[in-house]
Amino acid sequence: MLEVTKDTFEQEVLQSEQVVLVDWWGPKCEYCLELMPAMEELADKYRGKMKFCSVNVSGNRRLAIGYKVLGLPAMVFFKDGEKVDEISGSDITIEEIEEKIKLHAEQ
Repeated sequence: MLEVTKDTFEQEVLQSEQVVLVDWWGPKCEYCLELMPAMEELADKYRGKMKFCSVNVSGNRRLAIGYKVLGLPAMVFFKDGEKVDEISGSDITIEEIEEKIKLHAEQ
């Protein structure tokens, strides 16, 4: 999973030719940290069908606010530079995240 910042977000996410899943997380979000290993596995499983990036909101607050990421964890999907879907909250499961990935992954 590629770590992006406010400086690399446009190039890596908005200008990507692939669908991009952005995992917004914070170091104080315990559930975010619990999900990370499973998210890494999904990134490997769907490599080539979707791009996976992560944003640490503690260093990129304005970026998170700009995309209306108000709760963590948040998985936001981008296609052709536009936000097309999201799933967020401390009650989301890795299975729900994978279902969204299947919806948006390039065949």
